Amino acid sequence: MKIGLLIVDVQNDFCPGGALGVKDGDKVVPVINSMIDKFDLVISSQDWHPENSIHFGKWPVHCIAGTKGAEFHPDLNVGKIDLKLKKGTDNRDDGYSAFEATNISLADYLEENKITTLYICGLTTDYCVKETALDAVKNGIHTFVVTDAIAAVNAKPNDEKKALDEMYSKGCVLIESEEIGNFDENP
Repeated sequence: MKIGLLIVDVQNDFCPGGALGVKDGDKVVPVINSMIDKFDLVISSQDWHPENSIHFGKWPVHCIAGTKGAEFHPDLNVGKIDLKLKKGTDNRDDGYSAFEATNISLADYLEENKITTLYICGLTTDYCVKETALDAVKNGIHTFVVTDAIAAVNAKPNDEKKALDEMYSKGCVLIESEEIGNFDENP
């Protein structure tokens, strides 16, 4: 059994001061960096939108492909990332889930690398993290969501709570980073 970490969209535009900045979005970075060495495989996703994306009918313009806003937060330890996924690259889709990446099939990659357990963290709890976690469960992956390494948009009150409740009800295990133990034993 191999265990993976999936870092969802820890990008400049989702952190404070960004085009779609999430309150405390940057506070997930040190938590992620503190646990990144515990995993066999580390994967990241990035929103990588074209300028004319329909996504911008719902959201402020953010994470335009190749811009500073689409770059990873500067303090994120990207040197430990084995695979970087791009999502939302088509102007006709939202690309919330990392399983919708356009540069590689995440489901196939996890299967090829024998990843049966996946820990998910990043931004945002109520959209991209949630959709990625639900897709992981649908793909038969034992899925953990690291709750102190995520932050929510909270476009509507209680969106974060609703997202956490939905992930839990669909089979995700909610865990804090300090609970992540030695992987020589079952997680």
